[in-house]
Amino acid sequence: VSSFPGQYDQRKRGIKGVERLTLLLPLSFSQVKGPGVGLLGISKGGELCLSVASFLKSITATVVINASVANIGGTLHYKGETLPPLGTNPSRIKVTKDGVADILHVLNSPLEGPDQKSFIPVERAESAFLFLVGQDDHNWKSEFYANEASKRLQAHGKEKPQIICYPRAGHYIEPPYFPLCRASLHVLVGRPVIWGGEPRAHAMAQVDAWQQLQTFFHKHLGGEKGTIPTKL
Repeated sequence: VSSFPGQYDQRKRGIKGVERLTLLLPLSFSQVKGPGVGLLGISKGGELCLSVASFLKSITATVVINASVANIGGTLHYKGETLPPLGTNPSRIKVTKDGVADILHVLNSPLEGPDQKSFIPVERAESAFLFLVGQDDHNWKSEFYANEASKRLQAHGKEKPQIICYPRAGHYIEPPYFPLCRASLHVLVGRPVIWGGEPRAHAMAQVDAWQQLQTFFHKHLGGEKGTIPTKL
């Protein structure tokens, strides 16, 4: 699941579309062994993966890359339940010397006041979790979110998730050898924003993350052992 554009309407589509896919995949593709399903998402897509894993019992393994643990951008609906969006404060936007927005501190804390209702109920999940975190992520506080998700899971007797942090890596940890995206247009913000990351450290993070997520899926979903090598 990739990061969704602003036109994606959570209020109408919610989790139902993903739920249908989890039912259809084993019927449509012989490579899908089942019975469990794995999820992989980055940014907004990672946040949606956390929501799907929390509400659907068929999810066995979930890898999220720099994801929020709170619902962002619009109300999420599923079978009579709703998660309101986390509050924001645009006055907390900073501007770099190059005129690019730094939105790291724009979102409210999901641990305080009414915004607690936006916290995704990860404690309901039956899935194992792997959080891949860029410690120089400037989209939002990914390391903080991963640690808070871990605290909530353990407080409810669930297995401690695996969290791997990458120093000086930015927001978009993509497949190996993808170039570092330093800044680009943020659809919801409506202007260019910085994503963080230092080129060498970010590139090394992408190589390691590719191996880590494959190992994690092989462990929790089965299948042939080994990983696809990182070759240009």
